[in-house]
Amino acid sequence: MKTDELHKSTVKLAPSILSADFAQLGKQVAQAEEAGADRIHVDVMDGHFVPNISFGAPIVRSLRPVTHLPLETHLMISDPDFFIEDFVRAGSDSFLVHWEGNSNLHRTIRNIKGFEKRVGIVINPATPAAVLEEILPELDLVLVMTINPGFEHQQFLPMTLPKIRRVRQMIEQINPSCELELDGGIDVTTAPLGVAAGANVLVAGSTIFHHEDGVATAMKELQAAIREADTKW
Repeated sequence: MKTDELHKSTVKLAPSILSADFAQLGKQVAQAEEAGADRIHVDVMDGHFVPNISFGAPIVRSLRPVTHLPLETHLMISDPDFFIEDFVRAGSDSFLVHWEGNSNLHRTIRNIKGFEKRVGIVINPATPAAVLEEILPELDLVLVMTINPGFEHQQFLPMTLPKIRRVRQMIEQINPSCELELDGGIDVTTAPLGVAAGANVLVAGSTIFHHEDGVATAMKELQAAIREADTKW
């Protein structure tokens, strides 16, 4: 099987709890797991790095006994090094930190790896793929933001598709085991586009947790859209 065929056939879904109903958070996470989610994406915002505030380590701690899935913690915060240990103790399995605004990215990566956790780098829509070249050998994952981070209900930015293709090429050349994840505006229309460009992990929030027929139906529709598109590529 060719590499490009491999990533299409093993697409993973990471429901983002930022869009969940917090009165039913544990229940909805369990529903996502039962419907085939591969990991749970936890968006942490501090109101400084991004213009919004979400939640912290206590939410991770409350989810840890609820699900067997890996808890992927996306730190959209200033000075992430100060908080990594708290999230490790709470139960985070992997960390995503932004290239933007980090004064010593390599130190942050080493800090996370020191706790024996998986680590990924996030780049915003306007950040070029080239910034990943030197750090890519150290990574388990690259996340390309397909919206500007900080708020829900934004539309997928088509301008990111060429960059996703470039990141996929870089991964194949430098670190083939690294995952390529997308976050922002992922739905039944945009998910196939992202996968066709090279992604093998998709974060989806409102598409999954705001579906009028529930989490399970939303997951099935998203999975079906990816499978259907796969037959056309």
